[in-house]
Amino acid sequence: MNCRSSINLREKRFCPYCGRRGEDIYRQGRKRLYCGYCKEILYENPLPAVAALVEEEDNKLLMVKRSVEPAQGKWALPGGFIETDEELEEAASRELKEETGLKGRVKELVGVSYQLSQFWGKSIIVIGYWIETFDGVLKPGDDASDVKYFDINDLPPIPFSSHERLIEEFKRMKRPSRQNEKLQKKLG
Repeated sequence: MNCRSSINLREKRFCPYCGRRGEDIYRQGRKRLYCGYCKEILYENPLPAVAALVEEEDNKLLMVKRSVEPAQGKWALPGGFIETDEELEEAASRELKEETGLKGRVKELVGVSYQLSQFWGKSIIVIGYWIETFDGVLKPGDDASDVKYFDINDLPPIPFSSHERLIEEFKRMKRPSRQNEKLQKKLG
């Protein structure tokens, strides 16, 4: 049995600094954990994550098949949690390399999305970046069992609502450039 399914991760009961049991108090209209020994309110904050949107010619988007929970066996954007000492763009490039074998540079911010996670028991803020690749061999790694380009208008079911919203925003961003490319071909 997965330990996450038997433990409620939504509520911490102990202070991470001194280890003593906290008490519930109400501040700013919310229930908060308070450590009477440290005299600190222990805030629960969203987890920050990144997602990489990598496009291949012919309107194809790179996806990874997840080999771990949540959504094991489902296709999603390459991505993951940001390390404490890491720049956002660096995290997106690192996750892309770890999961796909490709090296890339951030071209543009696609957007910021939010979702509640039953698995992690928290909300997650996902920052999506359009990344252009420049090196590497496409192969699954880290927590991906497969990696593949899909037609952006015919994607498999996406398990994360945050990824769905980032993909839709990416499509909106790409429309003008696609029209410009077609116009340039006609003129050129």
